[in-house]
Amino acid sequence: MRSQWADAHTDYASLGARPGPRGLADSEADWRGHLENETRNGWLLRGNAMVNALTSGRPIHLMHTTVALDAIRASGQLYASSGCLVAALYCAPLTEHDGALRPHNLGFYLLQTKPHTCTLVFEITPDAPVPPLGIDYLRLGGIHLRTYLSRRSFLTAAEDDQLRRAAIGRVQAAARFLDVLLAAARGAAADERTFVDALARTVPVFPFLGYVYFEVLSEYLLLHSASTETQRCAEAGELNNRLYKRLAHGAVEGMDQLFDLSRFHPRHDELVRLVAGIEPGLAPGAARYVCRRLPHLFACIALAPGQDAHAIAFQGADFEALAQAAPGLLGQLLFREMRITDRYPQLYLAFEQAKAMEAWDFWNAHGIPTPFNGTLPKGEIGINPAYPRAGCRVRTAETCPRGLVHPVEELDVSLVPRLAELRMTAMRRDGTGKAVGHDRVPVSSGQRPAGVQGTRG
Repeated sequence: MRSQWADAHTDYASLGARPGPRGLADSEADWRGHLENETRNGWLLRGNAMVNALTSGRPIHLMHTTVALDAIRASGQLYASSGCLVAALYCAPLTEHDGALRPHNLGFYLLQTKPHTCTLVFEITPDAPVPPLGIDYLRLGGIHLRTYLSRRSFLTAAEDDQLRRAAIGRVQAAARFLDVLLAAARGAAADERTFVDALARTVPVFPFLGYVYFEVLSEYLLLHSASTETQRCAEAGELNNRLYKRLAHGAVEGMDQLFDLSRFHPRHDELVRLVAGIEPGLAPGAARYVCRRLPHLFACIALAPGQDAHAIAFQGADFEALAQAAPGLLGQLLFREMRITDRYPQLYLAFEQAKAMEAWDFWNAHGIPTPFNGTLPKGEIGINPAYPRAGCRVRTAETCPRGLVHPVEELDVSLVPRLAELRMTAMRRDGTGKAVGHDRVPVSSGQRPAGVQGTRG
């Protein structure tokens, strides 16, 4: 169990590679070396201010925005939530500055875009330097699959059958392009326009690819940006979060209301226009980067460690074959299909609390009171509510005209090792009752929907 959690974390103090599939053109170490040493901002992967604060062993200051301050006061309790941090209270870093606290650029963004929220400041005093292990939600597929298999009894027979059929149906609908992805990961050349357009056509029937597509482009923007804004962030030891925020909001209408990457699927020309609108100098290389990076990343998060990438084809694969050869991919599909079932609000804690308990166990064993999003160490950091060996102060805060955060009133509240209810989380349902990722092209098992016929590479 812990080995799966270890594989889902990136160690930003080491170039050591996690176990991966065999037969790929590039290794994990090849890509890690390229990202750190051959991109403009790659030095921030290991030398960023957040990682330095964690490994210093000194008190860690974090900010959290909430609309539920009255409820927090009344209950005296704070809960974690699921999402990219799995089972942590979502925060952004703060740095001591001129007798106050300066928000990370992610925190500035949150303060500017959430004007009707209250700000809480946490001071976490760790018992030792915190290891820079970041949790990568793209690599949780094996854990999602294991959780599903161990808790199938919570589903009716009809629900279970529908879940499996839906997952396999999506694989078969997208199988031609998924095989193209594996071929590219093994070294086959791909035309940029054809590849990106096929990717964009496939996302609506295979929504997990929208998450991978977005994270690859975010990585490209954050590590290659040369803008004055990005340089200012780098001088503070920070990756520039506004780049991927602009990307998401520019690509998907309403993303500010429901952040749902299953709807992220810009075609080639739209991709170039999007990136040009964010930073013109990065537009010419964006599609090329997607063609190179996405197939490798897909293979590493989809296939089992040690799986030969030459020995698998998605066309015709059944549930049992995928569970053995591509557990990461199958788990991600099952997780996302479950999120759009009618009974997910009732089943949410049964499945997600189980993962939370395992995450807390891993973090406690490794001395991690403050886990962070390790797709990139861009400032998304949380608080482990089950950590027994760290002090924690919680205060309300006000923001001054200079943008600095000033703690005001200490709160008598405790962090509770329990996930918040679904309606209070980032995976909540919208005003119509739809969950994140609900607006998708339906797929019946074995059928290729109209509009995906051209997803050959």
